[in-house]
This record gives sequence, structure tokens and C-alpha cells, in this order.
Amino acid sequence: MRLNRLLPVVMFAMACGGLHAQDLATVCRATSSYDLTVRPNQLIFDRPAPAPTRVILTDGALITDGQTVALNDEDQDRLALFQRDLRALMPRVKAVAQQGVDVTMQAVRDESGGLDLDADTQAELDRRLAAHAAELHQRIAASESTHDWHGDAANQYANQVINDIAPLLASALGQQAVSAAVSGDLQQAAALRDRATHLATGFQPRLQQRLQVLRPQIQALCPSIQRLSVLQEGIRASNGRPLNLVQVGQ
Repeated sequence: MRLNRLLPVVMFAMACGGLHAQDLATVCRATSSYDLTVRPNQLIFDRPAPAPTRVILTDGALITDGQTVALNDEDQDRLALFQRDLRALMPRVKAVAQQGVDVTMQAVRDESGGLDLDADTQAELDRRLAAHAAELHQRIAASESTHDWHGDAANQYANQVINDIAPLLASALGQQAVSAAVSGDLQQAAALRDRATHLATGFQPRLQQRLQVLRPQIQALCPSIQRLSVLQEGIRASNGRPLNLVQVGQ
């Protein structure tokens, strides 16, 4: 998921639909047109256009679109620091993502509390949410590329959760509605409909509000991102264009 071309490493955080609420383009004014793939001895930045479309940083060397760029000692040192600092930033970004998963899953649990689910359904819902949370935590921990979180992939993860829990909730609400109808309790039936509508239409904005808890952690990333932007300044690709791997607005 591109999300306004955020700083590539930050896209590791996009584990599910709600986790992009704290957008670095807003919080840190940081953007990038590149994706990032992390390898043991390389950082690979790629994009469709414009050139350079592929930038490789490795052991103080810079390769853009297959051409090795001649660097003076100062530029080599700055790119070495850039690589070190970016690798150090990744665990911090992933930690925010992991917390975002927990906030999102807890939000679903809390929302379901207003549906008066029976004990068995609530237990099954909790089990499924815990399983999805564990899977997302594992995916974030194992991810080595922002390509893992592009729109289709990220939406697929979110849809997996929705498609798993929606039928469970619908079945439980349906049973409650049948019971209300059989007993002639039209007021209860209407209340069930209202609760379902409230959950369906209002969950996303309420989740966005909950995710504000992540804002301080994201703000704490901003100085490191700004430092990355400074370290790359003045370094150019083989075609003479500035790298601009990270862009920070004023």
C-alpha cells in the first residue's frame, strides 16, 4: 500500500487497514517514491520511474541502475551512516506496527461487546482474533520488503480478518433476531439492526481515533528520518540526479 509514497521502511508498519492512520507524511512530513528491500549486505530501493529506478547501497558503495557511482570519502562515510541508521530504524518501526495490530484487534473485541454475544460466540471471536493477530505479528517480524504491503496484499490481509469474523457475528445476530421475532419483540429486533448498522458504519472512524495512541511513538521516529534525509543530501545517481531516497518537507 503506497499511502502517499511514505518513507519505504515505514511501510513495514502497514500490516492491516487501520495501521496507516498515523501517516508519516502528516506526522513527520516524510515521503519517498521508492520501495525498499532489505538484504543482509544490501539495501535495495526501486521504483517504476523516473530514473534511477533501482538504487543499491552496499558496504559504502552506491549502484544506480547497474552503474557504480564514484564517491569521495565523505560521501562514502555518509552513505555508510545512512545504511546503519536505516537498519536501526526498522525495529522501531516494526514495534509501532506490532502495537497497531494489538490496538486494532482490541478495538474489534470492544466493539463486539455491544452486540450481546453469547459466551460461545464471544470465545470463538476472541480465538479467531488472537490467531489473526499472531499471524500479522509474524508477518511484520519476517517482512523484508515494502512490496509485502502494497495495496492488494494489505487489503488481502484485512479481508482475511473480515471474511473470518463477519459470518460469525452475522450468525450470532441472526439468531438473536430470530429469537426476538419469534417472541414478538419488535423493539429488540430494531435494536439489533441499529447495533449492527452502528458497528458497520462507525467502526473505521472509531478505530482511527484509537490509533492516535501511536502518535507519540511515530513522532519519536521523526528525528531519525530527518537525519536520513540530511545524510543523503548532495549525493547523486549515475545519471547526475539527486538520490532523494527520503524527502522531508518543511
